[in-house]
Amino acid sequence: MHEEESLGKAYDGALMRRLLRYLRPYTWYVVAGIVLSIVASGMEAIRPYFVKIAVDENIAQKDPHGLLHTTLLFFAVMLLRGAIQYVNSYLTQWIGQRTIFDLRMELFEHLQRLGLRFFDRNPIGRLITRVTNDIEVLNEMFSSGIVMVFSDVFTIIGILYFMFTMSWQLSLVSLSVLPLLFYGTFLFRRKAREAYREVRIYIARINAFMQEHITGMMVDQVFNREPKAFAQFSQINAGHRDANIKSIFYYALFYPGVDLIGAIAVGLIIWYAGVDSLNGAITVGTVMAFLQFNEMFWRPIRDLSEKYNIMQTAMASSERVFRLLDDQTMIPDGADAVALPAVRGDIAFKNVWFSYTPAQEGKEPDWVLRDVSFSIKAGEKVAIVGHTGAGKTSIISLLARFYDIQRGEILVDGMDIRALKQADLRRHMAVVLQDVFLFSGDIATNIGLGNTAIPDDRIRAAARVVGAHRFIEQLPGMYQGEVKERGATLSVGQKQLISFARALAVHPRILILDEATSSVDTETEILIQHAIQKLLQGRTSIVIAHRLSTIQSADKILVMHKGELREVGTHQELLALGGLYYRLYQLQYKEQEVMRRSLPITESGH
Repeated sequence: MHEEESLGKAYDGALMRRLLRYLRPYTWYVVAGIVLSIVASGMEAIRPYFVKIAVDENIAQKDPHGLLHTTLLFFAVMLLRGAIQYVNSYLTQWIGQRTIFDLRMELFEHLQRLGLRFFDRNPIGRLITRVTNDIEVLNEMFSSGIVMVFSDVFTIIGILYFMFTMSWQLSLVSLSVLPLLFYGTFLFRRKAREAYREVRIYIARINAFMQEHITGMMVDQVFNREPKAFAQFSQINAGHRDANIKSIFYYALFYPGVDLIGAIAVGLIIWYAGVDSLNGAITVGTVMAFLQFNEMFWRPIRDLSEKYNIMQTAMASSERVFRLLDDQTMIPDGADAVALPAVRGDIAFKNVWFSYTPAQEGKEPDWVLRDVSFSIKAGEKVAIVGHTGAGKTSIISLLARFYDIQRGEILVDGMDIRALKQADLRRHMAVVLQDVFLFSGDIATNIGLGNTAIPDDRIRAAARVVGAHRFIEQLPGMYQGEVKERGATLSVGQKQLISFARALAVHPRILILDEATSSVDTETEILIQHAIQKLLQGRTSIVIAHRLSTIQSADKILVMHKGELREVGTHQELLALGGLYYRLYQLQYKEQEVMRRSLPITESGH
């Protein structure tokens, strides 16, 4: 969580200029908000001036008509100010919500374009913090920071103008406590900044901890780790509580301190005005107006301190959000990338070298694939086998161009995939993974994935071919039946069948099955194998499996070992070779064969 621990500058001009770009589409609304803020500030600052007129002129001269006129004018100004404030508040909130909507959409779009390498090294909890907490902090700045700060500034300017107009001597007396205020504010900002840093650290830790443990709740419960997880969360939550209490402590000191300084200013005004009034140098109305001006003066001062905190947190959040937006861990299409309207299905790997980690100076990369070369003809069914970590899944990730290789070439229909548009390349592929992911929604949406080009009849046909229709039609709502988060109400086998139907519904020319039948029972596996035999005719298919029984009919089997392609051939050819594949076969079947042959079979078949 190192990046969570740095708040950066309290104000960064470069970051602020970048944030202000999001206000450009709403420039005239912002201008209108600023103008309304200035008008409302002027009306607020003029309020004590009415008191002075009423006391020193209307009451002193016993003019009831003038007093009524002053009172009515005062109410009219305050009523108009209230209306202006209502419009301004609504407008600033509207600007903030629209701006944050645009920023959040840009951030989500950027996340979708980032490569898988980025998600390999960034925890989900941290990314969720970016899109939620950090964006909400910026929402507060856009809604009540940028525009409303003008209201506070112009309120102070208006108050100072009227104060110095009425009595510059009394104004200087009133403002003589400002050095004390500035010193107190300096101390507060330093302490509050450190406390806020701790709060942000613990918020990020809470998000990461909650995401990880809710996702792994089954493991916690199976191994009775609930008390341990509770103790860990209690420790993190207590740290967050203590950091917040520390922050509240500084606020609890600062705001009463501002009030105390304001009270000192009131005392000085009363003392100085009292001495002058004895000589008739100052009027009662002026004293009353100054007391009101003093009260009004400290309110925007407190508001500006709050705006400073909003600005400080916004700078920290914007720095993290922009760091994410600036991350270019993606695989962009080349400037001359060509479209791929149709695919035959020929695939070739030529001397491919690949590592997930970049090379370091003076050190060789940790190669996952080493000089891998093979070819697959259109319509062939090819299996890839090998021990865990041999590089099987990396091959299909590279074929779909989720990662770029360091050396060699990967060709589809004779064209280097780096010269093709990624969207076109993947449009002709379908992948069924061992770890099936379903989205919240309904069954039909999870099969068609919201693709309007896939009609309902094709969705139902795909489900019928793989045998998924048997359980789907028994569900409440059938194809419109609700699917909860991650498919929580469906069994592993049912989710696997939906995933298989999803792949078939797009009519892919290249179909990839990554351990696609490892999580289903024998009956379901038979259904899927039967569907494969019927539907993969004319399609190029790549099957990754640990169970060799599922790939014995493959046209070609690739045997991977420690990132190298060690053997290529059919099932019988590889058994005859007596190499790695033969040993894998023996590990899986030798014990079963011995047990089967050792059992006596009677005439009755028992």
